[in-house]
Amino acid sequence: MSRYIANLISQGEGLTLDFKHSINDSRKIARSLVAFANTNGGTLLIGVKDNGNVTGVNSDEEFYMVEAASQLYCKPEVPFEVVRWEINGKAVLEVKVKPSRKKPHKAPDKTGHFKAYVRVNDENVVASPIQLKIWKAEKNRKPINVIFGPAENTLIQYLKENSVITIPRFSRLGFLSMVEAEKILVSLTALGLIDYRFEKEEDLFSLHQGA
Repeated sequence: MSRYIANLISQGEGLTLDFKHSINDSRKIARSLVAFANTNGGTLLIGVKDNGNVTGVNSDEEFYMVEAASQLYCKPEVPFEVVRWEINGKAVLEVKVKPSRKKPHKAPDKTGHFKAYVRVNDENVVASPIQLKIWKAEKNRKPINVIFGPAENTLIQYLKENSVITIPRFSRLGFLSMVEAEKILVSLTALGLIDYRFEKEEDLFSLHQGA
């Protein structure tokens, strides 16, 4: 077995790696493609079970299924690269997706409604409303000088002393309405000054490393 593929498989599924035994639904693959594109990019290994066992696939057929997923079920289309590997006589497809600048990409859910997905640990999950607002702010971002008022300074100082903050916590800390607190956090995230993640049903913001 290729040492490269063996190392990939040994890592197990995670934020940037997903295994698929085979493809029988291009829409499901589309969700993986958009989740990788909307997050940090990633690799889809087709012909590998969740436990890491190599089963192999019909490489031509699986390639066309991935192509259909990208072209028909990803909006906008998600570019990808494919490398075919021969592992003990079995074909494995390595599908590589880069982080996209055209976020959000959307794919159909189980009911056929198109939604934006992100990668959280080893799962594809629907992007939160706050994440959608951050993407919109990033898209509309213009070169500006950030003017820090009392609320922004309070926020940065808090995050230097604490790992994360929520919107309700910032609202109370800065004597702001929830709408005002959310707007400031979204704007600073879009500017790259703070980081956002959705975890355990909570919107969490932390100081960007180097900020």
